[in-house]
Amino acid sequence: MKKIKIITYILVFALLMTTLSGCKKTETSSKSTTSDNSKNSPITFTFFNADGTFADDFKNPVAREITKRTGVTLKIEYPVGQTQSQAIPLMISSGNYPDLIYAKGDTPKLIEAGALIPLDDLIDKYGPHIKQLYGKYLNRLRYSKDDPHIYTLGAYGVDSAVWTPGTLTWLQLDVLKEEGYPKLTTLQDYENAIKEYIKKHPTINGQPTIGISLLADDWRWLISVGNPSGFALGYRDDGQWAVDQKTDEAVYKFTLPEMRDYYKWLNNMWNEGLIDRDSFTQKYDEYLSKIASGRVLALMDANWDFNQAVTTLKQEGQDERTYAPLPIVLNSSIKHPGMVDPGYSGSWGIGITKACKDPVRAIKFLDWMASDEAQILNNWGIEGVNYKIENGKRVIPPEEWQKRNTDSDYSKKTGIGLYVYPFPQRGDGVKDPTGQYYTPNSEEQIIANYTPAEKEALSAYGVKMWKDLFPPTSDFQVSPYGQAFQIPIPSGSDLELIQKKADDYCQKAIPQAIMTSPSNFDAAWDKIQNDLKALGIEKANKEMTQLIKERIELWNQK
Repeated sequence: MKKIKIITYILVFALLMTTLSGCKKTETSSKSTTSDNSKNSPITFTFFNADGTFADDFKNPVAREITKRTGVTLKIEYPVGQTQSQAIPLMISSGNYPDLIYAKGDTPKLIEAGALIPLDDLIDKYGPHIKQLYGKYLNRLRYSKDDPHIYTLGAYGVDSAVWTPGTLTWLQLDVLKEEGYPKLTTLQDYENAIKEYIKKHPTINGQPTIGISLLADDWRWLISVGNPSGFALGYRDDGQWAVDQKTDEAVYKFTLPEMRDYYKWLNNMWNEGLIDRDSFTQKYDEYLSKIASGRVLALMDANWDFNQAVTTLKQEGQDERTYAPLPIVLNSSIKHPGMVDPGYSGSWGIGITKACKDPVRAIKFLDWMASDEAQILNNWGIEGVNYKIENGKRVIPPEEWQKRNTDSDYSKKTGIGLYVYPFPQRGDGVKDPTGQYYTPNSEEQIIANYTPAEKEALSAYGVKMWKDLFPPTSDFQVSPYGQAFQIPIPSGSDLELIQKKADDYCQKAIPQAIMTSPSNFDAAWDKIQNDLKALGIEKANKEMTQLIKERIELWNQK
């Protein structure tokens, strides 16, 4: 068995090294100078994107325009298949790195391995647009209290307006219409609406109607099976953690006493046949295909995770089969946190590795990506093709909006939006020096892009936008630490090891508890609590709390 495992690791290692061909082993300090001072001289950087999902050859119209304006071509690689969780560790063990890398939660591993170069001096010398974009949040890019260097450029929109609820509970518009647009706020309301519709419509488009479909495939289990529980209990999105906003105390959220009630509800839904029987075995593509068929009434997921299937429904003229976000909570005493403004976290982002052949040219490229010119190109596309100028304002023609809203391959074909995340980016609602938004998104445009079915539902509820159904952002304080799941956890620390074991355990144990008989549920849930304690979860709670307090201290340093 040991020989088989060794051979397996060698094969996986070889595959990863092949995908990262072109990377250099030569170490380059942040004081290096460019080999060519010409901004537009051709150069190719290898870029590993941990969130990449398809083979991008960097030949779409926007990519070609980026190369034309900067001379830079990106050779983009991403994790595939079984190498996903091992991609970064294998790079570290081999010492072979791409020029640029977005590693998400594995960033601490790279920093502690010495794989990422500090960017402080490079930003000071060559990063005017970086400084301008991050502004007062530049300090939030610093890694930690003990190591306050900047290693990555934050991947999320700076100063983003909260216009759309970060809800994880969705219901088909046709269900709402069929039942007279009722006010739904609790899990019991949600359950009743699903039951009633299935009774009247046991099939949709010739196939059996599905109540709720969940997804437990790979890391997405946390988005679809784990995170909705926190929202239902009134906790903002801190990943695996629930953080007391008064004391900054962190608790591994699946140990909260009230979690029992949420998962007991899911257990009941399962045993009543209201949850898709494939929920805990289906793969991501199967899940999307099922949603695109129009027969899934309810989802508990982030919209970015299933939006591709929704676009297909719109393309096929089934907008009544798309979904409304709803502020569903365990009981009426809980305030849904879907409109919380988490503030700017700054953590995960693109870094430059020690293997980069020309770090000065690399930071100049990233600085250009932070510029107004690049922000407009990446968000709006090419003038005269994807938008036009009318009375000095950028305008997207109706036919182009139609493509944006109904063509699931629009970004791949045009390149629009492909290089916004995880690169430095302005948030929605931020205006450029001309007084126009950096992104095409605005409250007015969101309203204009609602489908007829959405507009009918919103009108019936007497509101203009979906966010109006939720407690307003002003009801919540802005987080002083960002989002807990983005706080770097020291590689090899007890916290990292315990959280990894707890996550792996919950990914299996929670679905098993959902699928057990109602009479066995309490025993199954008690076992989960005891097993998490045995894994050392109480120690992890203390260490996470300490990291949160240290981050608040770091961010408040002058």
